[in-house]
Amino acid sequence: MINFDISSLHTPCYVVDKRLIRRNMEIIDTVRRRTGAKILLAQKAFSMYALYPEMAPYIDGTTASGLYEARLGHEEMPGKQVHIYSPAYREDEFDEIAGIADHIVFNSPAQYERFADRAAGASCGIRVNPEYSEQEHEIYDPCSAVSRLGTRAADFRLPEGAEGLHMHTLCEQGSDALEHTVSVFEEKFGKYLHGLRWINLGGGHHITREGYDIDRLCRVIDGLRERYGTEIYLEPGEAHALNAGFLVTEVLDVFTSGGVHHAIIDASAACHMPDVIEMPYRPPLMGEGGRYEYILGAPTCLAGDSLGAFRFGHELKIGERLVFGDMAIYTMVKNNTFNGMSLPWIYTADDEGVHLVRSFGYEDFKGRL
Repeated sequence: MINFDISSLHTPCYVVDKRLIRRNMEIIDTVRRRTGAKILLAQKAFSMYALYPEMAPYIDGTTASGLYEARLGHEEMPGKQVHIYSPAYREDEFDEIAGIADHIVFNSPAQYERFADRAAGASCGIRVNPEYSEQEHEIYDPCSAVSRLGTRAADFRLPEGAEGLHMHTLCEQGSDALEHTVSVFEEKFGKYLHGLRWINLGGGHHITREGYDIDRLCRVIDGLRERYGTEIYLEPGEAHALNAGFLVTEVLDVFTSGGVHHAIIDASAACHMPDVIEMPYRPPLMGEGGRYEYILGAPTCLAGDSLGAFRFGHELKIGERLVFGDMAIYTMVKNNTFNGMSLPWIYTADDEGVHLVRSFGYEDFKGRL
């Protein structure tokens, strides 16, 4: 639902609706209050730090995949926990990471033994691979046969001093998949869980999706806490900003080629919504429907830079504005300037209107090269 005026916006642009963010945060906070679990914002999905002050009251901290994300969480959400996991840490960055991180997760016992003594102020643990996954996108499957992420049970040992285990197997999934995964996790790693300080259940929890079974999630968390007496962490990324952002774009040209109707817009799948190509998936278009079909494409030279075919109730016109939904997550954090495409400007929306957060221009393109 679009609840703001798009007519005066500079396109292409992302608009994140604060009201929808708050709705998501309140849903997530119910899990915290019911179970006592700690919930972290996975910044790899959503790093719009302008909203961190409003999100902070509902969560316990942030997670990072490297030094820069760790710094962002530390600087922009002060007083909250900073967690970090990386398949491997750089020697020249680790001391800085150790100085700001509250939890550091290592990819293997060997990594733990190499670095843990330099992280005296942090609670350190190891990521494990339960070799079980129910999600269908191989590119996002951390439990695939060739995965580099986490240690398998056959290769695992718990080093002295390790305080927690971390696993991440989900991708946009429900609590049923989590329940099944936890069962396998306990079967393979249960003998190590007694006496740990914490268990981190990773991300991919679609808590704010319509129909998500929150009661089941709470039962899984409560069961783990009761059986092992440990702190439970979750680090969803998408759930915090799911369906809370929009990409506004303008039609640049309309033409017919070989009997197919095309519309060129000033946004790009490859540059501004990369998951459309990587997953792949078809982004939701606000108000879609009707008898007029157009293939929506970008003004780049990449032949495959297309969003697909969409139907409209009228013939498209140059200058018309289109709005795609669910464009807060994995957009701003992954966008690029291929072909000299402009980075979309960033706005927020609330009851008072639409507010510019960040604009971009030529120098942003040039400065990356």
